[in-house]
Amino acid sequence: MSRYEIEPLPLEGAFLLYLPRFEDRRGFFAETFRQSYEKELNLPAFVQDNLSYSVRGVLRGLHFQKPPSPQAKLVTALYGKIRDVIVDLRPSSPTYKRWHAVELSGDASRFCWLYVPVGFAHGFYVLSQTALVLYKCSAYYDPAADGGIRWNDPSVGIEWGLEGEPILSEKDARLPLLEEISNPFAL
Repeated sequence: MSRYEIEPLPLEGAFLLYLPRFEDRRGFFAETFRQSYEKELNLPAFVQDNLSYSVRGVLRGLHFQKPPSPQAKLVTALYGKIRDVIVDLRPSSPTYKRWHAVELSGDASRFCWLYVPVGFAHGFYVLSQTALVLYKCSAYYDPAADGGIRWNDPSVGIEWGLEGEPILSEKDARLPLLEEISNPFAL
């Protein structure tokens, strides 16, 4: 069995990385990451791991980190289920302003990471009672480089599949529309 499988996504540079999960009557075992994947898959080096715990109906995002500290991310759900959404914010990309959503679940038959390249906004909506989401980042968190766009920006038109009003942080509720920012990923 291969160590991993790659599923390209319709947004340029984004993909799902599947890793095997070995199950028996005790539960399961999965190797979640190898540093060698960075070279093999042409990924940046990951320097920081973040963990979030959220309840059903929480919507986090859409976040990105601007240059000079842009972040690529690897995102997975360790527990629970989320609808994870990425938006290509690179004006030079053929998939600019397009979004894509995937469901990530801690109960999936294979361990799965979503690769979010630099130049993408990222967010997720919690579908289960609770969810633990882990993401690896290619740059340290830099408050001066923190950015985002509003989750319901009509120019992007994300279909979140909401069950009622989402639970948002004050910060996320106040994020600007894409047209209101100077795009940090324009060349």
